[in-house]
Amino acid sequence: MQSIRAAAVSMNSVLGREADTLAQMRAYCEQTVRDGAQLVLFPELVAHGHCNPQTWEVAEPVPGGATTETISQWAREFNVVISVGLCEKENDIVYNTQLIAGPDGYIGKQRKLHMSRDESFFYKGGRDICVFDVGKCKVATVICYDNQFPEIARIAALRGADVILMPHAARQGRWQDAASETAARQKVFDLFSSSYRMRARENACFCVYADQAGSAGVVSSLPSEHYNQPNHPGGAMIIDPLGDIVAHAQIEKIQDEIVIADLDAEVLARARSHPNYTLRTRRPELFAELAREQVSS
Repeated sequence: MQSIRAAAVSMNSVLGREADTLAQMRAYCEQTVRDGAQLVLFPELVAHGHCNPQTWEVAEPVPGGATTETISQWAREFNVVISVGLCEKENDIVYNTQLIAGPDGYIGKQRKLHMSRDESFFYKGGRDICVFDVGKCKVATVICYDNQFPEIARIAALRGADVILMPHAARQGRWQDAASETAARQKVFDLFSSSYRMRARENACFCVYADQAGSAGVVSSLPSEHYNQPNHPGGAMIIDPLGDIVAHAQIEKIQDEIVIADLDAEVLARARSHPNYTLRTRRPELFAELAREQVSS
């Protein structure tokens, strides 16, 4: 790995306003590049919206779709690596997908593996855990709920990942006032900062997290206060391979926000040269039970 400057963009994605969202994404991309970012992470499903009632209609091929072409064009124009979440359609089946593009164009994609709550009504789970060489580092993507399964990040690290991207569209009910807004933001910060610091440390990888931020609208098929309404508390965080948070968004207000930090190759080397580097000391012959089906016929 070579040192690289990464940006995590936490932003809203209002349902039915894909063109406005794309315009805002370009503006944030320009801003991060001005600040020296070489790798830019946008949230899960940011391009088309999270559990959009029109998911099947707005989903598109990856690669080959309009959004992939647009993001790839930006990556070439700004000489930057960009990761964006969107609805992918293949053979009339829709996937929750995160694409990666770089200065030479489209690089690859990661489909979300495990669906949470009502996501299974909209998306089919993928089957692959992908690692891509983006030049200065090797990158894997673990999408939102998939991060609750530590095996995924472990496999990505075993396949050579230096950086784990963690795009989210985490939901947190409604907030009525400043106090409940802060409580929602604090709750997810506490949850993700504790678990993702360990994910970074146990795999000696950098972790870059970005969540959608704000209310994306009201889905008419659900009660207005239902916990599956697309209300996202937001947040962004960058964690080093020692498990230290090197940058994070504020935790008082739910709003669009960007955090930027250098992913220092020397820190990764220090973690992986430690006598207790877990990928060297682990004994996989003891773990066969993890791959056994637990449901009886």
